[in-house]
Amino acid sequence: MAVNLPPHYHDAEARYQKGKNAEEKLAALREMWVLLPKHKASEKVQAQLKTKISELTDQIEQEKSGPKKAAPGTFKIPKQGAGTVVFLGPPNAGKSLLISKLTKASPTVAPYPFTTREPVPGIMDVGDVRVQLIDLPPITADAYEPFITDFTRSADAAVLFLDLADDDGPANTEATIARLKQARRVLVPEKATDDDPTTYQLKTLLVMNKGDDEAADIRLEIAKETFGSRFPALVISAERGDGLPELRQAIYDALGVIRIYTKQPGKPVDKSAPFTCPVGSSVSEFAGYVHNDFEENLKSARVWGSAQFDGQTVGRDHVLKDQDVVELHV
Repeated sequence: MAVNLPPHYHDAEARYQKGKNAEEKLAALREMWVLLPKHKASEKVQAQLKTKISELTDQIEQEKSGPKKAAPGTFKIPKQGAGTVVFLGPPNAGKSLLISKLTKASPTVAPYPFTTREPVPGIMDVGDVRVQLIDLPPITADAYEPFITDFTRSADAAVLFLDLADDDGPANTEATIARLKQARRVLVPEKATDDDPTTYQLKTLLVMNKGDDEAADIRLEIAKETFGSRFPALVISAERGDGLPELRQAIYDALGVIRIYTKQPGKPVDKSAPFTCPVGSSVSEFAGYVHNDFEENLKSARVWGSAQFDGQTVGRDHVLKDQDVVELHV
């Protein structure tokens, strides 16, 4: 299905290209957003526009508030794996300890706040899929590193921390949520369509850590009253390892992806490293993830798993399921 961009969209796009400063470019991008038809065929264009609008809005605000604390590009971390999940929360909530338990990362772990001063990446294995985790510095009403805005924009999901060993745990986590909202980062239980392209919604899992504390049960009840069903939640102990297998799976599930294995004609299935694509992807969309040219040049495909019978030839619009095996013919 074609995007079918209206003529006025191209006029606005030309103004964006000729814009002399961030304000002019942003005005043109906002006009493009209004004019863009909103349907499935335009989803990629919508995502690109939202990213550009968010970046320019951040740039303009940062220029007004003064120079960044860190030079541009200082903390560039290439995306890896099936998706990227950021760790967000108040000081001393156990983020660094948890990332060291889930990955091979070696952050500084200490019993005092603000140990993490820069992003710490790690790779977590979930079965045959790898997920990138990034531990970000603590966030409070008064402490917020500007580069956190960039990392939350490029993330696919977030883990929000609550400290069950601290009487102020719920209040501190609420402060984290409020400070992120000031930066136009809204934590939500499910990815939702937002008509405001300057605001980025981040699908979030609430992790209530230090469930091994002697008074954790009492604080847990308070936390439940505070947050209710606002986010899907898990109680864990990073120190003791309680709930970590369930957390691994929950983080993977939050990405909203499926695993697809490829097969070449006449050869066995390659199960060493599955491709991952969004839930609901069609055969043609999956072909595009394998190679940019494959989606357009796809002639036919055979599917094992979700097809009516194994090895059946299916159409371009056939919707794939988790762990399907696909043989593409281009």
